[in-house]
Amino acid sequence: MSNSYLNSDAYMASRLSVAPMMAWTDRHCRYFHRLMSHHALLYTEMVTAPALVQGGAAHLLDYNEAEHPVAVQLGGSDPAELALATKMCVDEGYDEVNLNVGCPSDRVQSGAFGAVLMKSPDLVADCVQAMIKASSVEVTVKCRIGVDEQEAHDVLPAFLAKMQDAGVKRLTIHARKAWLQGLSPKENRDIPPLDYDLVHGMKAEFPDLHLSINGGIADEATMLSQLDVMDGVMVGRAAYHQPYDILGNADALVYYDTRTSLSRREIVLAMEDYIGRHVAAGGKLAQITRHMLGIFAGQPGARRWKRILSEGGYKEGADFKLVREALAAMDDL
Repeated sequence: MSNSYLNSDAYMASRLSVAPMMAWTDRHCRYFHRLMSHHALLYTEMVTAPALVQGGAAHLLDYNEAEHPVAVQLGGSDPAELALATKMCVDEGYDEVNLNVGCPSDRVQSGAFGAVLMKSPDLVADCVQAMIKASSVEVTVKCRIGVDEQEAHDVLPAFLAKMQDAGVKRLTIHARKAWLQGLSPKENRDIPPLDYDLVHGMKAEFPDLHLSINGGIADEATMLSQLDVMDGVMVGRAAYHQPYDILGNADALVYYDTRTSLSRREIVLAMEDYIGRHVAAGGKLAQITRHMLGIFAGQPGARRWKRILSEGGYKEGADFKLVREALAAMDDL
């Protein structure tokens, strides 16, 4: 690997990343998460290449400069279209472009991309080669260990070898199979058994690849134990529902940054200007505060905090005063 790659922001940051999650990891969520960690790699929701190239939906790439390092995840299966979409993402200043080879939803399958592409590794190789050619930043892949009746112990190493030959240096592996028929996307996140041992074996088999593990990582201890084996860890739902538990001490524990971390309350108060600008521009308070509901997860008053923001966030005229009211209600306990 070249020194420039090893020293890139996204490479260094990918020791810990927050997974791309539809309807969750939008730009407001990412801005909020960035207050908790200076270093963790943040991902957009999946953006489809057809929406960018054919649909003129460039607004889907909007983000705040404070979010860096930030990666965009693309969905698609046409190499030429993905190359054009990649160029758009690079022009917007993203630090990494990631190809989705893991989402099992029906809508994604009907577009012939996502986890169904695990069945077409040659096509994926063509896609990433075209993307790499169009990109000045790293092109990465997020995949499953296999789909449906595939034998994961055969499929996964062959897939990784194909990606390595195509020029990919960094992949994130969701340590479950995806079942494309019979399970919903939600069930696909829970029901297929996790196979951490298989993914750990891939790190031993492909020492030159930077491999992150994803799936079922719900606390700091598990995150750190995975980092003893893998190059990186990607956390999904836990980073959304209990963001401070995952990100609050990450800079010290994962990146050895000696700066003092902000407290939960300091992070909330640090959102005031951002929320003020959003509301002044005609946005709804709840478009931001819905991502903040889990900041006090497990803390006294967390239920009251969530209730006040959930009930009042969409009301006309709601602004940061409601956030202060929710904080005060916790103090009254």
